[in-house]
Amino acid sequence: MSKVIVHSLFSDFDIDLFKSGKHFKLYEKLGSHPMELDGVQGTYFAVWAPTANSVSVVGDFNNWRDLEHPLNVRWDGSGIWEGFIPGIGSGTLYKYNIHSNNFGIVTEKADPFAKYCEHPPKTASVVWDGDYTWKDEKWMDVRGDKNSLDKPYSVYEVHLGSWKRKENNDFLTYSELAEDLVKYVKEMGFTHVEFMPIMEFPFDPSWGYQLTGYFAPTSRFGNPEEFKFLVDKLHQAGVGVILDWVPSHFPEDAHGLGFFDGSHLYEHPDRRRGYHPDWKSLIFNYGRNEVRAFLISNALFWLDQYHVDGLRVDAVASMLYLDYSREEGEWEPNIYGNNENLEAISFIRELNETVYGNFPDVQTIAEESTSFAMVSKPVNIGGLGFGMKWMMGWMHDTLEYFKKEPIYRKHHQNDLTFSMTYAFTENFMLPFSHDEVVYGKQSLLYKMPGDEWQKFANLRLLYSYMFTHPGTNLIFQGGEFAQSSEWNYNQSLDWHLTQYEFHAGIQELIKDLNKIYKSYPALYEKQFSQEGFQWIDYGDAANSVLTYIRKGHKQEDDLIVAANFTPVPREKYRIGVPKSGTLKQVFNSDAKKYGGSGSRKSSVKTEKKSWHGFDDSIEITIPPLGIVIFQ
Repeated sequence: MSKVIVHSLFSDFDIDLFKSGKHFKLYEKLGSHPMELDGVQGTYFAVWAPTANSVSVVGDFNNWRDLEHPLNVRWDGSGIWEGFIPGIGSGTLYKYNIHSNNFGIVTEKADPFAKYCEHPPKTASVVWDGDYTWKDEKWMDVRGDKNSLDKPYSVYEVHLGSWKRKENNDFLTYSELAEDLVKYVKEMGFTHVEFMPIMEFPFDPSWGYQLTGYFAPTSRFGNPEEFKFLVDKLHQAGVGVILDWVPSHFPEDAHGLGFFDGSHLYEHPDRRRGYHPDWKSLIFNYGRNEVRAFLISNALFWLDQYHVDGLRVDAVASMLYLDYSREEGEWEPNIYGNNENLEAISFIRELNETVYGNFPDVQTIAEESTSFAMVSKPVNIGGLGFGMKWMMGWMHDTLEYFKKEPIYRKHHQNDLTFSMTYAFTENFMLPFSHDEVVYGKQSLLYKMPGDEWQKFANLRLLYSYMFTHPGTNLIFQGGEFAQSSEWNYNQSLDWHLTQYEFHAGIQELIKDLNKIYKSYPALYEKQFSQEGFQWIDYGDAANSVLTYIRKGHKQEDDLIVAANFTPVPREKYRIGVPKSGTLKQVFNSDAKKYGGSGSRKSSVKTEKKSWHGFDDSIEITIPPLGIVIFQ
């Protein structure tokens, strides 16, 4: 086997950018790159290991023997080791053997920039030279409009390993998902899918949130080009793709990023800031330039190489606070004496500025569970710069309300109305995510009180309320047909349930809610603006009724929403309306096709009778545990 030839893809400018933390296309330089050098085919390797005394490439090409193919360290103090090995091509398995200056420690590591990895539990990196021709030009030309904050944004959250499986419980491949999943999402009317982490991860029960291969789509379902094919097919169907992304922590697996070159290279060296007690994982050192460049390069990689339309950033709260999930004495205040992680905040701002600077037609979405201010406001006015933020408070309060027996709900109306006191402080996405249907929390269906009919009626009401509340929406897989059991990452959803009337009814309801959301501008044009919402009456706690107006740019687009949170029909119920005329019913969650008790009057004329501060009013029937929408 030929020995290593001195070669570099780095210019002096590249190195200066890397050292200063401003090189955001490191995936073009670091890692393994099949290429031709002086007429010879082979692969160029480059890895950052500044504490190393020597670095060798080991793999199936040299029987994993150490020191046979040593890389050359650069002279410029960058800590980059590199070299070209002839005869190595796509499909070669490899790792880096790193002999550290630190007490002679030797580590064997997967490539942090590998674009493909062995199928877990195997841990080697794979040299990969895939070629893919995209066919999503139409989508890419218009996605800036489709991803706009004043357009419909309805997200279907998917765990690829459990959405659907084969009869023998094997995974569907990316290519098979490109048929089944794409067709289903299109049919259901969602505008976007959000994939729980698809970057390579070693441990199935982590659901993908403990990453070891940040630049590699997991090999569980196929190779990188097959994942591109799935994204491409979704785009061709007019569906955007959001990836869950985890820059908050990473596992301590021996082949991963931890203690990479015998030093705390990627993680913060102080365990009070570098170790996460909840997840028993390591926390990135956000103050280290090269680590920031690694993470921002990774974000841009998926947007650039995989045409991804958005990144949902996981566990942002754990990044923002030094005392997150820590007791007194387990954390150290910042230079101002408070609990904010200034380095992480700076990193997040730079991340969002860089993402939007390079890809202005995508969205970043924060999964952030605290009241940290201005998460989805621009960096130039002091915000963190995300496009949207998950509305965790709304989710929690709403589910707590719905769990209560209807007879007690009149005492808890504030659980529903409170969200409107802060709904426009951020660009909020309303999530019913995977986190709400695991660890004994029950499925959404079985959180609902009452007999079978009431459980399904409550769930129809919950979803209808969600779609008419300001903000964008996210529903986790299975929720759209009322999966009755908790989510199990290790098996398929219970698709057989869709043969039953009530489950099929929920599925029809979600289809129609997506259709209505996309068809009526009042539900999306001002979804993040106070101008897009007006209470008619939030004070009728005795009847557990809420009435409100959703508004678009044109007054004739306004929608009137009336919601009854009890199983008692509210007949001849009078509400004020902003102008006279005939109101047409455009939606009724109690319709028979959804499993309800039947449709009500399809239109109603206003009367010159002042009510709720309006000159005109209407008298309607609000169905039991139901919502009606009028235009």
